[in-house]
Amino acid sequence: MKKTLLLFVAIVEIAMQASAATHIYRGRSTYMSDIIATWDGKYLYRGNSTYMSDILYSWDGKHLYSGRSNYLSDIVCTWDGKHLYSGRSTYLSDIVYTWDGKFLYSGRSTYLSDILYTISGGHVYRGRSTYQSDILYTIKGHIPIPVLLTVM
Repeated sequence: MKKTLLLFVAIVEIAMQASAATHIYRGRSTYMSDIIATWDGKYLYRGNSTYMSDILYSWDGKHLYSGRSNYLSDIVCTWDGKHLYSGRSTYLSDIVYTWDGKFLYSGRSTYLSDILYTISGGHVYRGRSTYQSDILYTIKGHIPIPVLLTVM
């Protein structure tokens, strides 16, 4: 009976963690008062809210939409897993950022001099740095790069 109860508690705990919202904090902080956005897997909300009225963006895995919309006219950007394009475009000339798994580059570039942000260990750093003094945001959970960029 004890093993069954422990297994049940473990499963509930894993399910709660899987469904828990991701928070984005200002700087190195993880204080509730420093939450600037909350991500639930589909919507990005203002601050620590998950109210429908506080939805900033919607995500479908490829397109980021303004607010709760899923209309083509409300597409903010398009994502292909490596490049972030402006609006609905997938033209090379409309690449705004390039992502290589650790660094976020300006435009189509992958030159070291064009690194804008480093994302590593739950932190977003300014430029190519991983110094604590260069932490811009702390992320508790998982968030897609295009959604994270809206906060930055």
